[in-house]
Amino acid sequence: MNNTAEQFIATNKTNLQAVEGLTTQAFAGLEKLVELNMAASKSVLGESFGHIQAVLGAKDVQELLALQADFFKPLAEKSAAYVQHVQIIVTDSGAEFTKAVEAKTAEAQKAFGGVVENLAKNAPAGTESAVAAFKSALTAGQNAIESAQTQAKKAVEAAQSNFAAATTQAVGTAKKAAKGA
Repeated sequence: MNNTAEQFIATNKTNLQAVEGLTTQAFAGLEKLVELNMAASKSVLGESFGHIQAVLGAKDVQELLALQADFFKPLAEKSAAYVQHVQIIVTDSGAEFTKAVEAKTAEAQKAFGGVVENLAKNAPAGTESAVAAFKSALTAGQNAIESAQTQAKKAVEAAQSNFAAATTQAVGTAKKAAKGA
C-alpha cells in the first residue's frame, strides 16, 4: 500500500511541475503581447505628438490636409502589421501550449494508469468487480478527455484559420487604402 501512496505523491508532484511549466509558458506569450503593445503605444504616441506639432505649424489649409493624408496613409499598414504580429504571437504560443498540454496529459494518464494497475493488483479479494468498474470508468473518462482535446484542437485550428484570413484581408485592405490615399 505504501508503494501506491508514493506513486500518487510522485504523480501529483510531476503534475504540479507540469502546471508550473505551462503557466510559465502562458506568461511568456502574455509578455510578448505586452511588449508588442508597449512598443506600439510608444510609437503611436511619438508619431502623434510629432504630427500635432506639424499641424500646429501648418501655414494654410492645403498644408494641413496634406499633413493629415500623410499621417493616415501609413496608419493602415501599421495597423495591419500590428495585427499580424499579434496573430504570430497567439498562434505560436497556442501551438506550444497545446503541444505541451497534450504531452503532459499523456504522461499523466500513463502514470495514473500505472497507479490504478498497482491498486488492482493489491486489491483485497472480493473487490474484483469494484476494481473492474473503476477501471471501466477511468477508461471512459480518458476517452472523454481525448475527445474533448480533439474537439478543442479543431476549434483552435478553425479560429486560427479565420484569424489568418481576417488578417490577410485587413492587410490587403490597408494596402489598397494606402495606395488610394
